[in-house]
Amino acid sequence: MFNCLLAVESSWLQPLVWTDYRLAVIFALIIPLVIFVWAFVQKAEAIQHLMITYLRVASLLIISLYLMVAALPIGFLTLLMARVLIPISLWFWVDLNEEVSEMPNSGLKSLFTSWRWAATVYNLLGAIALIPVLHCGFSQSQKDLIADATCRIWLDPPWLYRQTFSPNLTPQFLGFFALVGLAVYILYLGYFVFFKLGKQGRSAMG
Repeated sequence: MFNCLLAVESSWLQPLVWTDYRLAVIFALIIPLVIFVWAFVQKAEAIQHLMITYLRVASLLIISLYLMVAALPIGFLTLLMARVLIPISLWFWVDLNEEVSEMPNSGLKSLFTSWRWAATVYNLLGAIALIPVLHCGFSQSQKDLIADATCRIWLDPPWLYRQTFSPNLTPQFLGFFALVGLAVYILYLGYFVFFKLGKQGRSAMG
């Protein structure tokens, strides 16, 4: 049931989905890690804080990936949530934004600024692209989810990821791991919003 080599009918959507996952590797993982390490080396604290916030929020993408490996419908909902929360996290702190804008011009500042705009546009477009398949998140069962050709297209890249990087782990185990991660994520997000946000000593966007 979880064999990603069981091909679905070719569709114009399929190459777009695969392109989206490839872009996610670049915009959500590789470039952010480069920026974070560079900011740490140059002791650019404002960018460090923003990147730490981003990495915490973007961890929901990894959780969503494993939920979709297990063909759990909620993975579509968490993926949409991640695409919305990431742009918010990148622009949320007004004082950090001002500190970045006041930094002298440098390669780090240029890369961070370019990436932040690109990541914002990419995630907002990704959120819009998920709206037509939002029904996948409300499928009654894994069987129903996989039976839907449109939903299935979105599952193929996560299944290939599992076969490549976690071939010895079952989808069920990875799905359980993802559900635990999601529970922790929601608890931390709730703690941050209701208890920690007002004590940050920073200015949030209006």
